[in-house]
Amino acid sequence: MKNPAQRAFSWKAFIKEFGIYIALVILAVFFSIVTNGKFQRPANILNVMRQISMMGIASVGMAFVLLLRGIDLSIGSNITLVNIVAAWFMVNSGMNPVTACLIALAMSTLIGFGNGWIIANIRIPPLIVTLASMTILEGIAYMISGGVPIFGFPKWFDVLGQGYLGPIPIPVIVMIIVMLVGSFILNLTYFGRYFYAVGGNEEAAALSGINVKRVKYLAYTLSGFFAGLAGIVMLSRTMSGQALAGKGFEFDVLTAVVLGGVSITGGSGKISNVVAGILILGILSNGMVLMDLSQYTQMVLKGAVLMVAVGFDCMQKHEKGKSI
Repeated sequence: MKNPAQRAFSWKAFIKEFGIYIALVILAVFFSIVTNGKFQRPANILNVMRQISMMGIASVGMAFVLLLRGIDLSIGSNITLVNIVAAWFMVNSGMNPVTACLIALAMSTLIGFGNGWIIANIRIPPLIVTLASMTILEGIAYMISGGVPIFGFPKWFDVLGQGYLGPIPIPVIVMIIVMLVGSFILNLTYFGRYFYAVGGNEEAAALSGINVKRVKYLAYTLSGFFAGLAGIVMLSRTMSGQALAGKGFEFDVLTAVVLGGVSITGGSGKISNVVAGILILGILSNGMVLMDLSQYTQMVLKGAVLMVAVGFDCMQKHEKGKSI
């Protein structure tokens, strides 16, 4: 028979493992009640899924860099630049949309690699590197567009962002594929094991023969790639390249990933919980809109959610440290 201390430990383990899913259900039930049934309408559920798809795509890359004790604040600006570059090539150069998008995607991937190279070789903190990149990329986007939206794409280009495959929006399908790829990388490849090892203890990982620099290159390159893919989906959805397309997007992505249990101190987290974190943030945003809360109130609540998620992560790390 288990003593009370053992039972308490079991409850802690249960909350740690399934708390994110319990919170997801509670939040969905809450908004279903306070919005008089508006929230659970099928059309609104599909709208929520479509809205979170771009955040879900970009969150996989953010999860990778957080696992390494890094951060990528350039995600939003990378998305913006992809929007502007792909749109400019299509409209001003008459380039085929597929070619334009591939060039923009290659550019965002290279930007991610550049961030990783600087962080790994020059050893500038990731916060500073990606903050500088965010500012640079935002400035380049304004220089190209002049702050004016770029539009006039072929009508079929909206398929990726607005189309459906049966009843399911195509952006949601893209998000699911990206999530599966991210989970595959973390769980079934040695690169995934390296992410956890480097994030857990970089020096020990290096001593065990892991090329830490290459792991950082890969994580930030993938972050750039997934940000670019999210930018292309966003461009297809809005059918307009805008200089503010990804403004603040990195904040939502970071909140969702940390809320999903990826530790800011590196070495722990999984994609399945990130999915729950994305759903929670998407439901929260949609529910607040349905409740007609002001944009400023939404900002306060989202900031509070990030604070609570980081605080919970730090408390867990502190408690684990005391138990060792």
